[in-house]
Parts: sequence; structure tokens; C-alpha cells
Amino acid sequence: MTQEWHPDYLWSDGKLVPWDQATIHLTQAHWSAIGAVFEGIKAYKNPQTGELYVFRLKEHLRRLGQSIKMAGLKPVWSGAELERAVLEVLRANNRRDDTYIQPVAYPVGPGRAFSRADEVRTGLYITLRPFESHLLTDYRINVRVSSWVRIPDHVMPPRIKAIPNYWNSRLATREAQADGYDGAIILNTTGKVAEGPGACLFIIRDGVAITPPVTASILESITRATLIILLREVLGVPVIEREVDRTELYVCDEAFFCGTAAEVTPVASVDRIPVGDGQIGPVTRRLQQVYHDVIRGIDARFSEWRTPVGVARPAVAGD
Repeated sequence: MTQEWHPDYLWSDGKLVPWDQATIHLTQAHWSAIGAVFEGIKAYKNPQTGELYVFRLKEHLRRLGQSIKMAGLKPVWSGAELERAVLEVLRANNRRDDTYIQPVAYPVGPGRAFSRADEVRTGLYITLRPFESHLLTDYRINVRVSSWVRIPDHVMPPRIKAIPNYWNSRLATREAQADGYDGAIILNTTGKVAEGPGACLFIIRDGVAITPPVTASILESITRATLIILLREVLGVPVIEREVDRTELYVCDEAFFCGTAAEVTPVASVDRIPVGDGQIGPVTRRLQQVYHDVIRGIDARFSEWRTPVGVARPAVAGD
């Protein structure tokens, strides 16, 4: 059996820690997760220079801070400190290729998730793993509209990245896969389109990009916000944020998911009804190209979105 890849080092509570020393007691694992929040961040390699760029790092860490606040955790590290920590763990692991980075904040103390705020402390670790991009390939997925309903803001706020929220996504994904689909689209409590499991959604109708608003029980996605700018300012495609009916999924010209992990993932069919001709549509393909070039620094525009990692590896205690 091939050994599963893992980084040499994690960043944990302010310092780099070797992988096999980054431990907590077993009894903390499940209850701490109830109050845990996280971020998904990507670093991309520029194929021309070899430089690795973390994409929209500041925005991701700002959202992590909002999630920490919503979870009732006490912030311990500033955004600037966490930014340095992300770069430090990338360098310590000598990452030179596309990488998925995941900071996780969680409650530590007696009772964990249900204790008073002054009875727990906030733990935070940053881990990473290699990530293969599907951009500019023929990759596309077939989905169904889920029978599960997207969690509304008055039940469990979906706009933050809380680990418990992903039980909702897991149910929808397992149902879809059991029925022979690749994934799902989840409706909200009003019967309108919300998002996919872990990804926001756009459709294209008559040359206009349409996406559900942030009040439609969706994550306030950084990738979604990025694509709105790229569609409008680079591709000249109008974007409308409005409610989307289920039946619009069947008559739209193109559809795609978006997110840090999903990037720009074309949808080939919904409920076995082809989206357009079932192939990757022209707007989606153009958007994939410009997104690909911007995140890798091939396109020099939007340089404020890219944080260079550098290649210097810092000294680590115990080396």
C-alpha cells in the first residue's frame, strides 16, 4: 500500500512542528470539531518563473477571522501573523508546486464547544497538501438537485467556513454519488438554488452570468467574488446576483461551480438533462483561461491578489 502523503511540518499555535509531533489528546478530537472553523487557500506555481503565489491570502485570513468571531472563539493571532505563518509552513515544507493550505481554529479546554468563552482557549494549526488543478482540461461533472435543503442563516450560518456546516454538504454528496452522479446542487428553504457542496454556482443565460446572492444561504465565497470581477472587468460579461429557480438549471446555456478547491468546474448536466450541449461552454472556457493566468501570475494584472512565497527555507527547531 502506498503511504499517504503528508507534510514534514505543520504550523501549530505559533511554531513549526514536525508532522508526527503535532498531536492532541484523543478526547479532544470530536468535541473540538463542533466549534471548529477553517479556511481553504491555494498556492499556484508560475510555470515561467517557478515562483509560487498564494492566491488572495489576506482575504482568506480576513474571512477566517470572521469565522473565529462567529464561532465564539478568541482571536490569538493577527492577520499579519497568520500570513507570515502560511508562508513559513510552505517554505518549511519546500513547496514548489500547486498546494492546498488549510488553517483550522478550534476550542481547547474542558467541555470544548459548549464551555464559556473564558473557559477555553483557541488552538490553531495550518496544514497543507499537494493539489492538482483541473483548469483548462476537459474535466466536467454531472450533478443532481439534492433532496437535502441548504442550511439557512437562522439555523447554522452558511456564510462562514465552519466544519459542522459540511455535514449538510456530505449528505448531499453521498446521496448524489449513490444515485450515480458526480455531485449535487442544493436548494435553500425557499426552493431557490443555493450552491453545491463546498462550491458556489454560476449559470450563463443569453450571454449573462447569473449567480445566487450572498443571502441565498451560500458561503461568502472569495472565488465567487473574484470571478465576478474577472467576468465584468476582463471578459466584459454582465453579472447579475439574483435568486435562481431550479428550472433555470435545465434551460441555461452554461453552468459551473467555483471555489478554492473547485476552481472553475463546468457542469455537464443537471438531473441527466444536458447543460447546453453538455460540453464546456465558451464563457466558462474563457473564464477558466483568465482565472488560470491570473492565479499563476502569467497575467500580471491583479498583482495585489498574489502573495509570493519565495524559496528560502527557514531554520526549524530540531533540524
